[in-house]
Order: sequence, then C-alpha cells, then structure tokens
Amino acid sequence: MTTFTGAGDQPDSGLTSLPAYKALQAHYESVRDLHLRDMFAQDPERGERFAAEAAGVYLDYSKNRITNGTIPLLIRLAEQCGLRDHIEAMFTGKEINRSERRSVLHIALRAPAGEQIVVDGEDVVPEVHKVLERMAQFSEAVRSGQWLGYTGNPIKTVINIGIGGSALGPVMAYNALKYYSHNDSHRDLAFHFVSNMDPTDFVEATRGLHPEETLFIICSKTFGTLETLTNAHAARAWCLRALGNEDALKRHFVAVSTNAEDVAKFGIDTANMFGFWDWVGGRYSIDSAIGLSTMIAVGPHRFREMLSGFHAMDEHFRHAPFEENLPVLMGLLAVWNTNFLDASMVAVLPYAEYLNRFPAYLQQLTMESNGKHVTQDGHPVDYQTGPVYWGEPGTNGQHSFYQLIHQGTHLIPCDFIGFCQSLNPLTNQHDELMANLFAQTEALAFGKTYEQVIAEDIPQWQAPHRVFEGNRPSNVILLERLTPYALGSLIALYEHSVFTQGAIWQIDSFDQWGVELGKVLASLTAPELESESEPPLNHDSSTNTLIRRYRKLSRQPRGLSEDSAAGSDSEVPS
Repeated sequence: MTTFTGAGDQPDSGLTSLPAYKALQAHYESVRDLHLRDMFAQDPERGERFAAEAAGVYLDYSKNRITNGTIPLLIRLAEQCGLRDHIEAMFTGKEINRSERRSVLHIALRAPAGEQIVVDGEDVVPEVHKVLERMAQFSEAVRSGQWLGYTGNPIKTVINIGIGGSALGPVMAYNALKYYSHNDSHRDLAFHFVSNMDPTDFVEATRGLHPEETLFIICSKTFGTLETLTNAHAARAWCLRALGNEDALKRHFVAVSTNAEDVAKFGIDTANMFGFWDWVGGRYSIDSAIGLSTMIAVGPHRFREMLSGFHAMDEHFRHAPFEENLPVLMGLLAVWNTNFLDASMVAVLPYAEYLNRFPAYLQQLTMESNGKHVTQDGHPVDYQTGPVYWGEPGTNGQHSFYQLIHQGTHLIPCDFIGFCQSLNPLTNQHDELMANLFAQTEALAFGKTYEQVIAEDIPQWQAPHRVFEGNRPSNVILLERLTPYALGSLIALYEHSVFTQGAIWQIDSFDQWGVELGKVLASLTAPELESESEPPLNHDSSTNTLIRRYRKLSRQPRGLSEDSAAGSDSEVPS
C-alpha cells in the first residue's frame, strides 16, 4: 500500500482508529479463509437474504466474501463516520465540497417541481425547472424540424462538443437510450460526440456532413476549457468555410455554459445558451443542460422519465435504512473489498450492448471522485482509497480479460449488470446472454476444484491448468429492462455508492485537483512546440529530448516522413 505524506505531516489515522474499523480488522482475520462454496453450503437461503431492491433495481450481493456479521460491522463503521449526517448535508445544500467551498447538489437536477432545496437562502429547484423547460422547447424545435439552419434546411446531425463529464455523460446516455432515439418519428436525426483534442476526432465526426444541416452543442461551464474550445473553434471554421457569414453561427451553435460574455464573443446567441450551476460537478451533470443532446435524441418526455429514475434512487438513498439501502450496501462492500480484502480494482460488466460506454462513464465518476490521497482536513491517508474501475460489455469480455478474473493472481470484484427483458428480442439470444451472466458469477464464486477436474477424466498433467480457485466476489444488478427510468436509477445507484465510499474514507469526492497539473504544464509546453525559433527548453532531460524530437519530425514535409516510415516503392517486394 502506498502512503502519501507531506513535509511535516503525520498520517491521519481517524478512520483506522475507529472502534468499528478495528472490529472489522478482527472480523476479517476470522473469516479470511472461508470460501464462498462453504458459505452457501452452510446457508441455503443466503442468496435470498443477501439481496435488496429499490427504484426498479435488484441487488444480489450474496456472492461477496461476507458472513452474517460483516454487514452489521460495516454499518457500524458508516455510523461512526457520520454517513447519515453526510447524506443530509448534501441534500440540504451544505458545502460538502470543502476544498472548493461548494455545495454538491446534482440531486436538485432531478428534484420534482414543488420540492425545496435552498442554497445561500435561495430555492434552486425553480431555476432547474426553468432550464429544463427551455431545453424541452429547443429540443422539440430541433426534433420537429422547426429549427432551421442558416440556409433554411432542417437540422439532420447534432454534434456534442465537450470533454470529461460533458462528453462521457452525453455519449453514454445516448448509446444507452439509442433504442428510444431510433424508434420514434425522429429517427432521421444523427448524433456525434467530439471530445479528444486530436484533430482526427473532429475530422472523422464531420466527414461527409453538410454544415447547413449540422447543429453543434458546445458544452463548457466556463467556456474556457482548452480541449472543448479547440474543437469548438475547429467547428466554427468548418461552418464558416461553407456558409461564409458569421450570422450563420447563431443557427448552428448553441452553448451549455455560464459564461455569457465569451459565448457571445464566439458568435453564439446567448438566447441559445443553457446554464447550470457551480454546485454541479461535470461527472454528475448528465441530468443538467449537459444532457441537451440526450433530450434532443429521446425527447423531453423520456428525458424526464430518466430524471424520475434518478430521483427515486435519491429518495431511497436518503431515507432507507442502511441495511436495506442499495447505494450504501454497494459502497460499504467496496470499502470491505478495498481495505480488508486488498482488492485494488473493480470490473463493471454490463450484459447489455446499449451500455457499452457505461464502464467508461463510471471510470470518471468513481476515479475522479475518490482518487484522493488526503482527507477532507488535508491530512494524508494511511489506507487505500478509490479502486480502479474498468470493464466491457458481456459477452465480449469473456473472450478477453475474464481469464485473468477467473485464474489470475489479482482479486477483482465484479459488478454484473443485466436486464430480464431485451429491447430487441431475437429468437432465444437474450436467454443465452443472461445464462452467461449467471454462469460467470457462479463460476467466480464456486470455482472448480482439482478433484472435480480429475473426476472428468482430465489428464493429470493438465488438471492444474483447469482448476478454478473461485471465491471471487461479485454483485449482480438486475433490472426489468433498459428504460430511461432504469438508466437514471442505475446511474444514481453508482453516484451514491461513490458518495458512501468517500464518506467512509473521509475524503472530498467532489473536487478534482488531480486534473489540473498536467493541463498547466501542457499550456507551458505548447508554445515550445509551436514556436519557429526553437526556444530554449528548461524541462527534465527526458521531456527536453522528446520535445526536440517532436519539433524535428513534425516539421518535416509529410511525404518525406511517410516515405521514411514505410519505405520507397522500390523496397516493396513484388
């Protein structure tokens, strides 16, 4: 375990000194050698008891390495860490993002009209609904063809430009709800998402498109994010080359931002600027105006269904007892696996192709939130925080990295996500898909012993290679089908699980200072790459050498570079 310390700092042992934490350490020592196959054999009803359900989500956590005594001890730890007070502080607008002195109120984005959430003496819910109504009006105008481009053509392509939560959220939600976008009267609208500063991302997204039929949504709270503005200016130039008049920008660009001055300077009509608030973090913003592309794709009604799913899980998280609380249980199990079983990773495995970007979305949500090495008070932690999240849709992953999960030396807890009904029934394929999900969790839990292998007449020399240790923990998250409501409740489940983990680890889950340093250094390095005079370099020897090599090769004529890489025609064998 890596322990970070600053000059003169002493590790903060607040968490590890708590009685509940010490009790969990002793409990772990007493159960560490138990195997899931024995736990299930001794408790035939375990699979029914270690389960909970809320907001359309069924959570089976019985295949975690826990006993009847584990959850009560974890709940005691949550109580000693003040989790209930932390939850109420968020829902009542307190400044729980202490390093930035901000409230954290993504829960207000999905609060029904009439609820009251007060920040600095002002109810924020009415303002949220004003923005939602403006989004709905604009979305319907685009979807119906009433919103016309500069030349009078209706919009056929929508391109979302953003980065981080302003990109991962929209593309994840669009993919997740694509069924609803493609199965209504507006299926002729196409959607693209540009985030990478690599010019290839923009060029490929716009290849073959017509500017007079394209609408850009520029998502940047400050309208100053380098990557987003770089791509936005590329889009601006692309439009102007074809349309020739800056007045055209007002029909082909809208902004999701709070910086009206810079939005106007860019050429966007501020009447087409959709705002949000500093109490909305980027990775928690898909249900804000950042979700405008999603609303255009699926329509305001279905977008509001998604908000209802979010809100249902919010209410459950706020009010349900911890022993029945899905986000709390998932968060506490993550703490158990990370701090006691020493698992440093979590695999998220959705058995739904529509959720193919959900693991990537969760990577930001979880790792940007809880990848922290100091507590809220600024003291270095002396325990692990923030495991690495990764994954792919099933069954693709079964034919790549599941080998490591089953027989590798890393302990990798898994979240399996499945749906009982397919949106696209095709013979019995969905049954086969879900059979794989259930079989994988069974294999991970129970494995296959040497004796079982030998009993199948496997040659003795091969038997060790075909043994599965088992005892690999997993959750199964099961929903009826992938609806907008289900997606909202699923996202909120993970949001509040992340919150629970952060509260236990006593860290600030809502800042992201770790994103800043590389960006600052890049802003200093870029002029050194672009300058024709080759200014002196004052970096380390590695960085200096890399910059010099880049300057040399990037300035060669393109043909020469390609020839040197591929060889001349005369060198290619006939």
